[in-house]
Amino acid sequence: MSNCFSIAKAFEWYHRYSFQKAGLQSTTTDLGEGTVMHCWAPKAHDPSKPNLLLIHGMGANAMWQWNNFISHFVPQFNLYVPDLVFFGESHSTRPERSDAFQAQCVMGLMEAQGASKNMRVVGISYGGFVAYNMATRFKESVERVVLCCTGVCMEDRDMEEGLFKVKSVDEAVSILLPQNADKMRELLRLTFVKPNLKAPSCILNDFINVLGKEHYEEQKGLIHALHKDRKLSDLPKITQPSLLIWGEEDQVFPLELAHRLKRHLGENAELVIIKNAGHAINVEKPKEMFKHIESFLMDLPPPKQHNHNNGHKID
Repeated sequence: MSNCFSIAKAFEWYHRYSFQKAGLQSTTTDLGEGTVMHCWAPKAHDPSKPNLLLIHGMGANAMWQWNNFISHFVPQFNLYVPDLVFFGESHSTRPERSDAFQAQCVMGLMEAQGASKNMRVVGISYGGFVAYNMATRFKESVERVVLCCTGVCMEDRDMEEGLFKVKSVDEAVSILLPQNADKMRELLRLTFVKPNLKAPSCILNDFINVLGKEHYEEQKGLIHALHKDRKLSDLPKITQPSLLIWGEEDQVFPLELAHRLKRHLGENAELVIIKNAGHAINVEKPKEMFKHIESFLMDLPPPKQHNHNNGHKID
């Protein structure tokens, strides 16, 4: 595909154009010690608006995962959409691979942007681990938290006991960071309720070459660090008001983890379960996801819904 038209690069260009059209600019911040963070940030900070931080998950970068949302959030917030370290244009020479390290880097970025106060933080999947860590470490700065399909309350024994589709962390890495077309199809099956598996291998390989080759070893280390010696009893409780959003048919972080997290956080957390959605709710159900995030962050009446299994379930 190197000598041919790249669909993935065309999408990349479109996402970049969309972010710029929405009023965001591409910024780079040197945090020192070999760490550089890229972030989409407001062209002009409005002190009358709250600050909103969107944190992406594993795979691709911030543009690919949040493109459906930015035009809706920009009018209401000072919006910041960073690339986590080892994704997109963010990188580091430091050896750390923990979500705590990512949280530290994101906070350093927000301080450099002058936007580290009055923050609302939204994290999806791996980004939720980072958001949760920020909420526990920087309580004075983080006012509200939204966690989307993020298994922060998983334990290392869950894999051995069969909670997940995969049987080992290495198997999870091979799917979550696909390096060939067949693994990409496995990823689509795992993350979507109705995956489109008709794309030819040359196109899937194009996306892998554009998005999935750089920093592979570092991203692999991030996944291993998430699972190592993880116990619910070690997980601190965040005290900020929290919204948990889950796809009912999530196969990456099954719904059991949503209910476990709700029990762990108690009355501080509200759980919303989105019907006919899997792990990739930001792609499958972006409108529903946005409505719930907006109502929670802006104290608006919640979208129409009905009680279901200790949470809310919507069509």
